[in-house]
Amino acid sequence: MQATAGRNSKLDPMWYEFKENATPGLRNILVEKYFPIVKYNAERISAKLPDEVDTDDLISAGVFGLVDAIESFDLDRGVKFETYCAPRIRGAILDELRAMDWVPRLVRSRAHKLEATTRILEAQMGRHPTTEEIAGHMRLPKEEFDRLMRDSKAVTQVSLSRKQYETDSNRDVREIDILEDRRSVDPVEEAQKRDLKHLVTKGLTRAERLVLILYYYEQMTMKEIGATLDLSESRVSQMHSAILARLKGQLQRFKKSQDELIEAVA
Repeated sequence: MQATAGRNSKLDPMWYEFKENATPGLRNILVEKYFPIVKYNAERISAKLPDEVDTDDLISAGVFGLVDAIESFDLDRGVKFETYCAPRIRGAILDELRAMDWVPRLVRSRAHKLEATTRILEAQMGRHPTTEEIAGHMRLPKEEFDRLMRDSKAVTQVSLSRKQYETDSNRDVREIDILEDRRSVDPVEEAQKRDLKHLVTKGLTRAERLVLILYYYEQMTMKEIGATLDLSESRVSQMHSAILARLKGQLQRFKKSQDELIEAVA
């Protein structure tokens, strides 16, 4: 038998078997071993979502993240697999939610605020509050509150087979027939996003770019980023602060040059 010198005694020997011979059978054993982490994260995220979101769908997405973590896990990094896989599992679940969710984040945030206020007033009054009472508690003028109410209704799920109207030829026009295709890409917007990303990440190292992407796009904590990049939490925080200071300086210089250009033209 091959010598086990240099191996991490805290790791399950199954890991070394899998890395030496990555068969589907061994991978499935590891998936089964760490499946409770997937279930825990899926149920924790599901608790904050509407009942219409199926927890099993989140678990299925989390399993894909777990498999990806198992296949890319480096045994020599000295990081616990549980720490390494958790962000990838959550990321896979959040990606699935983004794919499922057609409601913009701002609209959903407003709907949550409205629901929270309604629950508070119901508990205080012992009945369902009126719209005037909710608006007064939120200190919103009527026009802004009406807009908030319209936004909150956008969160409601509708059936794609729901009948909208009937044509002269007696053909039913259903929701799916008139649903806007939100997957279409605005070329101008995409070009602007690429230009902005290039401007922000210009001059940054690979590690610095990853810190920005994981923190602002994947919504990972400093501790989770550190575990992923094999850095300490304090080091990630230092890098983040330094990046922001550098970007702030670049923006100030850019603004100054723009002001000088405007003065020269005027």
